Amino acid sequence: MKVAVVGCGGISSMHLRALKDNPDTDIVAVADIKPERADKAAAEYGAKAYYDFDELIGNEELDAIHICTPHYLHTDMAIKALSKGINVLTEKPCSVSADEVEALRKAQEESGMQVGVCFQNRYNNCVHRAKEIIASGTLGKMLSARAFVTWYRGKDYYSDDWHGTLEKECGGVLINQSIHTLDLIEHLCGKCRKVTAHVSNDHLKGIIEVEDNASVLMELENGITAMMYATTAYAENSDVFIEISFENGKLRFEGDRLYSVDANGNITEACERPEAVYHGQSYWGVGHSILINDYYDCLKSGRKFGIDAFEGGNAAKLVFACYESSEKDESVEIL
Repeated sequence: MKVAVVGCGGISSMHLRALKDNPDTDIVAVADIKPERADKAAAEYGAKAYYDFDELIGNEELDAIHICTPHYLHTDMAIKALSKGINVLTEKPCSVSADEVEALRKAQEESGMQVGVCFQNRYNNCVHRAKEIIASGTLGKMLSARAFVTWYRGKDYYSDDWHGTLEKECGGVLINQSIHTLDLIEHLCGKCRKVTAHVSNDHLKGIIEVEDNASVLMELENGITAMMYATTAYAENSDVFIEISFENGKLRFEGDRLYSVDANGNITEACERPEAVYHGQSYWGVGHSILINDYYDCLKSGRKFGIDAFEGGNAAKLVFACYESSEKDESVEIL
């Protein structure tokens, strides 16, 4: 399958390496508005360099395109590609407003093409194992969940022309870093129906326009509540912590480890950790390559990819509801 990658910044390396290792994909083109980045990626992966997205999709016969650009471009680029009969795999968030989510969903349905959203942590072994344990019912009724994302982003991270801006990043720790954790809470515990959230810029006032701290109270459709706290003002990039409480115990995630806690407080490791090669930072997880391979297996077999504009759009809509809740200082229902 002929594939292109648009956006040759940091996250693109995860996609390019996975595509290079996949026997079913051929990287024919890359694009970036910064010629030096496009040229570097093109030379490394034997592809043609473009400096304009429209020129790329107008000139190349593509089976799929990976969108690794700043957030505000994702939906527009995806819809343009879909209209040309090109399958799309986009980095999160798939959209930067609820209206964009609906526009992308409509484009997916009308085009008949496959849309994928990169929520790679769903592919972690520990997440698969947790889904199995929850489905088995051995822990009894689910009661609540809590999660913590404590990472560090300093001035250097925001030294480019889009991170930390309302116009292009369209948010901070919620839409960029902790959207993965919000997605996992919904994936494991159920869809959110109402949210009460508070966001603030406490760490880099005057440097960024977006939030670096967030607290979120989620009311899920199954009746339980979930809490998440996220910050990019911590001293290090620590493992994401998620704990789900049940009648008969708890499941506890620390990075790519899963622990089971019984009613007496005894802790045991509940998931085998496979040997893994990290193409990026270890605290990001190792799911990118697995997700990308699964996406192309879906294109090859005709199977529907699980994290499409509908499923992948849910976490984006949750983030937008958090921003609305914080701005209005009241709870917001998610439609």
